[in-house]
This record gives sequence, C-alpha cells and structure tokens, in this order.
Amino acid sequence: MSEPGKNGLTYSDAGVDIDAGNLLVEKIKPHVRSTRRPGADGEIGGFGGLFDLKAAGFTDPVLVAANDGVGTKLKIAIDADKHDTVGIDLVAMCVNDLVVQGAEPLFFLDYFATGKLDPDQGASIVGGIAAGCREAGCALIGGETAEMPGMYAGGDYDLAGFAVGAAERGQLLPAGDIAEGDVILGLASSGVHSNGYSLVRKIVSLSGLAWDAPAPFGEGTLADVLMTPTRIYVKPLLKAIRETGKIKALAHITGGGFPENIPRVLPKHLAAEIDLDAIKAPAVFSWLAKTGGVAANEMLRTFNCGVGMIAVVKAEDAEKVTSVLTAEGETVFALGRMVAREEGAAGTIYKGTLAL
Repeated sequence: MSEPGKNGLTYSDAGVDIDAGNLLVEKIKPHVRSTRRPGADGEIGGFGGLFDLKAAGFTDPVLVAANDGVGTKLKIAIDADKHDTVGIDLVAMCVNDLVVQGAEPLFFLDYFATGKLDPDQGASIVGGIAAGCREAGCALIGGETAEMPGMYAGGDYDLAGFAVGAAERGQLLPAGDIAEGDVILGLASSGVHSNGYSLVRKIVSLSGLAWDAPAPFGEGTLADVLMTPTRIYVKPLLKAIRETGKIKALAHITGGGFPENIPRVLPKHLAAEIDLDAIKAPAVFSWLAKTGGVAANEMLRTFNCGVGMIAVVKAEDAEKVTSVLTAEGETVFALGRMVAREEGAAGTIYKGTLAL
C-alpha cells in the first residue's frame, strides 16, 4: 500500500503558479482603480463585477454588449516583446462596436490566457486595457487570468474582451430614416488597427525585415509602427450624437473593410457609394500593397485603408457633425453618399481610385 502524498506533486509542478496569479492581481489593482466611473466603484477580486445603471444616470436603458479579441497582432507583440498597447486594441475593438449603436460603454471585462504567467508582462497588458477603458470612459470591473501550460507555447498568450454599454430606449442607431442622397463621412484611422494581421505578418516575412528594423513607411521600428493602437472613437462620437442629434448611422471599419461593414447598417434598398479619391491612405497601406503585391480590391476588403469609422448624415447636417468631431480631435472628410441599390446588388460601390 502506497503512502499518502508519496509522489509529492503540486499544482506548481504541473506548470500553474498560484502565487504568480495572486501577484498579478496586486500589480493590476491601481490600473483597475484608475478606470472608476459613476456606476462602478468596487474592487476586483469578487466572483463578479457590479455596475449601478441608475448611478450612471440612465432612466430607461437598453443594454448593448460586444466582445472581441486582438487577433494575430498579438504575435507581433510577443515577437517584439512589446505588450503595453495591445490592451488598448482589445478595448477599442469592443467599445467602437458599442458606440456605432449609439451606446455609451459602461464596463469592460478581459480574459487573458497564457502558457506561463509572467506577472510583469500581465501587468503591462492590463495597463493597456486600463488606458483604453479610461479613453472610452468605461470601468474595468473584472477579468480572468488563465495559466494553461500545454495549451500555449513559450511566451504565447491570447486576449479577449467583453464590453457592455447602454443607450436610452428609442435612441439606438442606426436610425430608420437613412435616405438616398445622405452623405457618408469618413473618420481617419490611426493605422492598421487590429485587422488583417495574418496578411501583414506574411508580407513582413516576404520583405525579410526584422521587427526591430527601421519602418520603411514611418518613424520608429517596424514593430512600433505596426503596433500603433486602434483608435477609440467613443467620446467624440457620443458628443456628436448627443449635441447634434443628426447622426443616422455609424459603421466601425474592421475585418472585411468597407464591403463587409458598411452594408450592416444600411436598409436593403440603399448602397454606399464610396469615393476612393477622397481617402488619404497612410503610408503603411501603400507599403503593404506594394510589398505583398496586394490588389486594391483585396486591400479594401481586408484593411480599413485609412478610414476607421464612417457616419451617415443628411447632406445639410454634414458640416455641423464634422465641426463637432473635428473639435474633438478627429480627422473627418466627405467619403461618399447613399444611392439606390437594385435587388441583389452589392451594398458598397466604388468610384475613383485608391491612391496606394
């Protein structure tokens, strides 16, 4: 008969370090506190995060929820050992999807899974998440850290985010009055954002450039420029929605580009006519297209090509909405208009040429 505990195995021997997890929680508490807002003022560490809708100022709210990840942009973060901004991407991908429905982001939770937990790396990632939450005005009220040896190799990790927002009943977007002749405004992106990175990494491998090589299309290293965080459009758009009341629809330009994302907010009888001549594509997109030999149509269905968000407004309201957004720091330009769509036709049509 064997003695109890003779093998002496511990959870740590299996590759899971409970102490490292506890240390990470202590390291991230100041980051979490920095995201407090009306409705959320609890500490992390409970079994669930609490949020008080009444304290947030809502009377008859409809909740809107979104979740997303960062995709293979994380591989660049891992290879370049640069982890402080991917959290901003994580928040941006979720909260930009809330604001397009007219909702104010209220709270956020994250999921961080890794093969071997490094508390300093984890704290750097959560620091980025907190920065994104502050920029979006939402509270980081909880999350999950999973150390999973055998599932993730070496320093690999993955992130997922979950955001909940609210809008007063009757104020959700898109509005039901989008009409032929309405103007489409484009809001400039900060770069590649968080979509198409499997193609980006393939093109970088074709180029033969290392992540620490000077970027051929901007200041800093290749990794620095490609890691530029996704722009968070929440506060300027909420201000424009509330101050003007003139925004009919918004679309977040993510994976699938214009042809996949714009039709999601349009009625079936209308199409978005996009003037490609109006787009000033950042140099990174020209470099990707030339180095990878990527055709313009493929660029437009993979990347944002310089336009991270679009807004649909009446022609006579375009100037007013543009001035509010510009005052809030956005770069805004007339991108196209709404036209009649025949049955079975594409929801996005192009005129002009994308300057790559």
